[in-house]
Amino acid sequence: MNPIVRIALEEDIGSGDVTTRACVPESRQAHGRFVAREPLVVAGLGLLPELYDQIIVHKHDGERCAAGDVIAEVRGPARLLLERERVALNFLQRLSGVATLARQFADAVAGTGCRVLDTRKTTPGLRALEKAAAAAGGVLNHRMGLYDAVLIKNNHITAAGGVRDAIERARASGLPIEVEVRTREELSQALDAGAGHLLLDNLTPSEAADWVREIGGRAKVELSGGITLANVRAYAETGADFVSCGAITHSARAVDISFRLELE
Repeated sequence: MNPIVRIALEEDIGSGDVTTRACVPESRQAHGRFVAREPLVVAGLGLLPELYDQIIVHKHDGERCAAGDVIAEVRGPARLLLERERVALNFLQRLSGVATLARQFADAVAGTGCRVLDTRKTTPGLRALEKAAAAAGGVLNHRMGLYDAVLIKNNHITAAGGVRDAIERARASGLPIEVEVRTREELSQALDAGAGHLLLDNLTPSEAADWVREIGGRAKVELSGGITLANVRAYAETGADFVSCGAITHSARAVDISFRLELE
């Protein structure tokens, strides 16, 4: 079993679901349907086999659902279906919320040539699941952690002694390198050092467009900081290659999915 699912079950069920055990005969069989109660993009369905043995999936991660659509059905002992209902819904509602918001961001920049990236601003322990949900919604995953790509930010530059020193030292890692630049001087130093991917943070769309023109295709450009659904297209139209947004994972609203149980 996925350790995250095991922890969630242990957290919720503990020594046993006292309500279900008191009310429901052990031999009773049932089936249940997970139903979308609002328009959404579904994600997290890969966790259902961790919770149930008999499953019929009507949707797949990344698919749009209308209100009333049946997402999946499960069958088994009524006690098991009831005691795992909340854990299943918590995962589906949270991850589908991430996918739904990700799709809104991806749709907002359609046709610009700019792609939306997620970030490491995820729920501790749920990063792999939340990033999979973001990808299902149509955005690109940025690095998974501190181990799979180099992102030189302002504090790294300070600690390394400057932009050029940071980049030169980072090349020994053999990993992809991205560097944040805050001033025109840092921009010049980064380009002179051969930086291929630049991060521009907390600029207005007009400022970002000016910086992108100056870079002139010499490096890939990512914009971040203060990017919302309301302004993401303006940032995408600056000519940047990427915009990154932490809200996709840290501020996604859990969507409304219900579980409806019936006896066999």
